[in-house]
Amino acid sequence: SDYVFFENSSSNPYLIRRIEELNKTASGNVEAKVVCFYRRRDISHSLIQLADKHETSKRSADTSEEDWQLSLEEEKESPTETDLTDKQKHQLRHRELFLSRQYESLPATHIRGKCSVALLNETEAVLSYLDKEDTFFYSLVYDPTQKTLLADKGEIRVGPRFQADIPEMLQEGEADDRDQAKLEEKLWNPECPLTNKQIDQFLVVARAVGTFARALDCSSSVRQPSLHMSAAAASRDITLFHAMDTLHRHNYDLSSALSVLVPAGGPVLCRDEMEEWSASEAAMFEEALEKYGKDFNDIRQDFLPWKSLTSIIEYYYMWKTTDRYVQQKRLKAAEAESKLKQVYIPTYNKPNPNQISMTNGKLATVNGAGPGSYHTAGGGRACESCYTMQSAQWYSWGPPNMQCRLCVSCWMYWKKYGGLKMPSRAEGPEDHVPRQSNHMVPMRNSGSPKSSMKTKQAFLLQATKLTKLARHMCRDIIRLRRAARRPFVPINCGAIKAECKRICFSFIFLPLLFFLLLHSYLHSLIDCLQRFSFHPKPSSVLSSLCRLPIKSHLKASPLSPCASCVCVICPIDPPHRNHHNTPPPSLFLSPAWT
Repeated sequence: SDYVFFENSSSNPYLIRRIEELNKTASGNVEAKVVCFYRRRDISHSLIQLADKHETSKRSADTSEEDWQLSLEEEKESPTETDLTDKQKHQLRHRELFLSRQYESLPATHIRGKCSVALLNETEAVLSYLDKEDTFFYSLVYDPTQKTLLADKGEIRVGPRFQADIPEMLQEGEADDRDQAKLEEKLWNPECPLTNKQIDQFLVVARAVGTFARALDCSSSVRQPSLHMSAAAASRDITLFHAMDTLHRHNYDLSSALSVLVPAGGPVLCRDEMEEWSASEAAMFEEALEKYGKDFNDIRQDFLPWKSLTSIIEYYYMWKTTDRYVQQKRLKAAEAESKLKQVYIPTYNKPNPNQISMTNGKLATVNGAGPGSYHTAGGGRACESCYTMQSAQWYSWGPPNMQCRLCVSCWMYWKKYGGLKMPSRAEGPEDHVPRQSNHMVPMRNSGSPKSSMKTKQAFLLQATKLTKLARHMCRDIIRLRRAARRPFVPINCGAIKAECKRICFSFIFLPLLFFLLLHSYLHSLIDCLQRFSFHPKPSSVLSSLCRLPIKSHLKASPLSPCASCVCVICPIDPPHRNHHNTPPPSLFLSPAWT
């Protein structure tokens, strides 16, 4: 049950795990079965906001006016979270963990030290977690598969909300104003008129009545086939409690109490949970207890839904008094003796790959003045966390394009607590993984140049021809330069699409429709002229028609309209103008509306 640091990467922070058991593999190596804990940086930002909101609402709900007055003096002595500085709040987030029900096996050689993890104590000062080294706290349970947060069932019930309100001591002769009927109910009077011998004799009679009642009951004769088992069942506490309660309710009158034990219908049979449960139900309970432990809600939900929670709990404490429990306890003790209880972890002194300078324990100045200093193109950079310029050792931290580095103390703080001592420009608002370049995306649990980044997936945005046409036709609506200067203001694509359709219909589709109608009119005109033995060439008619200026103010003079013709011929120029090198008469086609 020790809490330890595990190292799974040379650049990532340590993993915090709780050791459940140590197992020795076939190859001789030792593996630890551990329970996983997660940091704030390991959880999505939306869940972190949900956790902070839950903590705020819990405090506001729990703190009433009376509690505030009672705990006012205690809060004056210990600072609250609102009294902390920004640096202390920043470091306090690094101490918060999230418990999970996830188990995993890790090599024992990856253990780097011990730490302490406790359930959040509301009555303890928050500064106590910062003052203690390698100390963490948790209050919520994280499910990594479902990506959900749940409140832990355990709670430390300490404080004025849970402790009893002890009244002041009464003086000599002072009357008690409390209503005794509302406070308690007397179940037995030790100053009763009966002697101890009479009470014991009455209890013997009650046991005999219980044994006789089991002999008459068919189901009891099947469960306890022998007289010895029936007598043992009749001597259990349920029979004695019923006998003493009967004696108390009849004012310790033995004759009236005996008449109640053996009524007219037959002797009274009292059973507890040990007798009510069948052998198959007892086997299912032992299987559930092996799987879930003392989580009676899960036992009832998955194994014994027809039993009440009170019945399961009562049966559990009776089952602990049986020989079956004693045998299982001995087997578990022998199994625990055979397991590994402790393992020797040697000091880990291998060089870290993120180490960027080595000065043999002497201070090195990064600005170029020291003999063993580390020079780069961007030399002279201070520690990213504490901004110191001197350190016995430097470690690279973050993406390579930012060229960040940490001193020895800040590097150990990063490895243990998963963040920097001071908020850095390379850290997010919630101490998540450091930011990357524009062409990279961060990966979870990253800190090294190799493992912290991966290339974004490239894509090509190819606009359609209609989209390109809309940029030119709807310039007064789009305003590309203004939109580029306001990247967070959405563009109304619906208005642009409607305007583009309107312009296309006015300048493209209407002339095309008019040309198609003109083409149909031309064929009708040729058919009409051929009926009157006039055979014009279609090409000449079409060319003259294309040169025709459309003038709606000209009046049409019909010439021999035909019943089947849909058009009339309108002479615009007189025929004699053809002799003066004038253009041939143009034709104007007008639909016959009448």
